Amino acid sequence: MTTGTARGPSGRASLLGTGAIALWAVLAVLTAQVTALPPFQITAITFGIGGVLLALANVVRGEGLALYLQPAPVWLLGLGGLFGYHALYFLALTSAPPAEASLVCYLWPLLIVLGSALLPGERLRPNHVLGALLGLGGVAFLLGPKAQFSLDAMAGYLAALAAAVTWAVYSLASRRFAGVPSGIVAGYSIGTAILATVCHLAFETWVPPGGTLGWAALAGLGLGPVGAAFLLWDIGMKRGDPRLLGALAYGAPLLSTVILVLVGKAEPTLGLGVACLAITGGAILASRRG
Repeated sequence: MTTGTARGPSGRASLLGTGAIALWAVLAVLTAQVTALPPFQITAITFGIGGVLLALANVVRGEGLALYLQPAPVWLLGLGGLFGYHALYFLALTSAPPAEASLVCYLWPLLIVLGSALLPGERLRPNHVLGALLGLGGVAFLLGPKAQFSLDAMAGYLAALAAAVTWAVYSLASRRFAGVPSGIVAGYSIGTAILATVCHLAFETWVPPGGTLGWAALAGLGLGPVGAAFLLWDIGMKRGDPRLLGALAYGAPLLSTVILVLVGKAEPTLGLGVACLAITGGAILASRRG
């Protein structure tokens, strides 16, 4: 009975964590509507929207300002994870070919699966590793069938690797602060928006979002992939199964590509089918108990 009770809350938290993965799947199709905007401008606006909405949700739940009075390590982890990851990812995309940079960046789910073995009370099983490797293989087939890594873009690859490590460390270290309510993500998001605004003013020029469609896309990003998704991920990583969530995270680029195909932004290919089989098989393998 004790085991079943323990698995119940963990299972629900993991399910909420998969909600974040589903929301990240619509990131590409929404971002496609605002590609003319500088990256830090997008980050500032979307995290600002997401942070304010999450803060309002905290108020509705009766959370006071005491929620945000957390020790410095909590804030360093949150801001380092959210802002640090996005800053490094944008640096990678501007310093290396996007497909190759994205592929390197998508090492983070595998790093989460492997790093979970270091967490108290967690044990890494072969099916978790094999499932994550299958997922990575599927993403490689999806993003980089014609990838040609060049030494000239090494700085970009290193930035992508640093982004992957940053997100994996943030995700796993969140478990250390499991007692901190997940509503703190509102503060992380607002802080990230402020830092992104500073970077935008320093390195970019404001570009109008492009009418109703552009603002609607930014609002959608702030509401879902850059808002609720990070709250759900925090819940999943703090109280769910990080090994399972790490392996399932490889489904995000696959679902994203499928959505792009459905809306006519991408073409269906054999590679997509192979990636689908690999990622789905990896997720099933990783989710098996025993």
